[in-house]
Amino acid sequence: MLQLPTTLMHQTASHCLAELLQAVRAEVSANVTVNAAGLERFDSTALAVLLELRRMAVSLGKTLTLQATPPRLADLARLYGIAELLQV
Repeated sequence: MLQLPTTLMHQTASHCLAELLQAVRAEVSANVTVNAAGLERFDSTALAVLLELRRMAVSLGKTLTLQATPPRLADLARLYGIAELLQV
C-alpha cells in the first residue's frame, strides 16, 4: 500500500510523484492502493499527482484505489470533475 505524505503541495509534488511512481511500478498486485489518511496540507497539485499515478497504473494494466480520502480532497476532485476517475 502506498502512503501519501502529510503535505502535498506544488513545492513537493515532483519529488513525491517520483517516489510514488516508482512504488506503482514495483507493486506486484494488480490493484494499487493509495492511503490518503495522513494527508493534511495539500492543494490541487495533489489531484495532479493522483491522476498521474492512475495513468501509470492503467498503463501497467493495474487499477488504482484511493483509501481514506480526506473530505476536502474529495470536494476538490468533485469540483474539478475528476471524482469518478479517482473513485472518490
